[in-house]
Amino acid sequence: MKSIITKAAIVFSLVGLSSQLFAQETDSQTDNSFSKKYFRTWSIGLNGGMLTHYTPFNGRTNGDFSTPYESWGYGGYVKKQIIPGFGIQADFLAGKVRGGRPNATPGSAATFESKIEWSAAVSGNFTIANMSLNQKRNVLSPYLTAGAGYMSSAATTDATVNAENTGYNRNWFVPIGAGFKFGISKGVNIDLGYSVNFVKATNFDGVTSGANDRFSYAHAGIEIAMGRKGTSQLQNYSSIAALREESAMESSALKRALAASEETARRDREAMAAKYAQELGDDDGDGVANKFDKCAGTVANTTVDGAGCPLKTPAPIIREKIIITEADRKVVDEAIKDLEFDLGKSTIRSNSYTSLNRVSALLIEKNFSLKLAGHTDNSGSMALNLRLSKDRAEAVKAYLVSQGANASRIEATGYGPNQPIASNKTSDGRQLNRRVEFSLF
Repeated sequence: MKSIITKAAIVFSLVGLSSQLFAQETDSQTDNSFSKKYFRTWSIGLNGGMLTHYTPFNGRTNGDFSTPYESWGYGGYVKKQIIPGFGIQADFLAGKVRGGRPNATPGSAATFESKIEWSAAVSGNFTIANMSLNQKRNVLSPYLTAGAGYMSSAATTDATVNAENTGYNRNWFVPIGAGFKFGISKGVNIDLGYSVNFVKATNFDGVTSGANDRFSYAHAGIEIAMGRKGTSQLQNYSSIAALREESAMESSALKRALAASEETARRDREAMAAKYAQELGDDDGDGVANKFDKCAGTVANTTVDGAGCPLKTPAPIIREKIIITEADRKVVDEAIKDLEFDLGKSTIRSNSYTSLNRVSALLIEKNFSLKLAGHTDNSGSMALNLRLSKDRAEAVKAYLVSQGANASRIEATGYGPNQPIASNKTSDGRQLNRRVEFSLF
């Protein structure tokens, strides 16, 4: 009795010490959800409990003896967890199995005692409740075990029928069991279990019969995980809950990144709009946009060239009746057909200069006024298309003025995609909509 009390005190001391050691641990992987995971896969366990020859698989007569006497047993194991739901463990067990009242002699008070000197078994441990949807580390983990083992035992009995005292015999046995574990920290579990051991011998209890003997072991113990501090045991880990948590974190991170990207894009659009509003404005009112004006601050009503600089000998403005002939319109129509720009830019290609030179000469010769209207298709944003159409009209104006045309008699306007002349649903229609119109008056 004193030995039993001493063993119980040792077990409870280990539980208290382990709880203190692991209570302050923090999961070092919490902030690295998408990095490689580390788990404790090795563990050792110690247990103690009751041994009896009674099992749920016995018949009506309860084996060779009808009355079970409970006796203390003790054991331990070393386990390697392979995956969250399965591990392999080596079990060790020792103790005594006792019973009374042999079935072969009803009314007899005979007893038996089988001393298990040692037993060793290798079993598979199936954790059946690590499928939590919300908790990565299970607190309660039911399990099943099954395996094979080898033992050394000796039986003594005072029964009279088919009975004998045996020396230490070694026999194979098959242990199967069930139980559950309570996780009190990341590294410590309380283990409560029950196992039935099927002995491959008919005289384990000292009485030879037609069926192999069996005994059961109900135990309570402690399991301590070995390995890296701060990490969880693999057997308590729910991959479903971890995947759910990581997916939620990834979704939140993507939402934050998208919101930040949208805010940056909005600021960029506002800055670009302000920039082009400044560049396409005409602060000095000389008819040349700020972007192309190389002589800012020109005095009002000053005749300027295409760069916005005052002309030394401005062309005289002659007021007379304007007569536009078919030949004049032909010059303008050819310029429209020949007009080409670099893709997505307002830079005029050199093969357009010849027809534009004829338009410039016509404006100088007949003192015509000219309206330039830039148009685009509906591809791209409205702001981009308005800017591009205005830039191209201004570029044509700048070129004509550079060839001597009067800047004050040329108007450049951009309409973007707002005045299509064909459908934007086809490539041919979009090609027709990308144009600069010349209107003489």
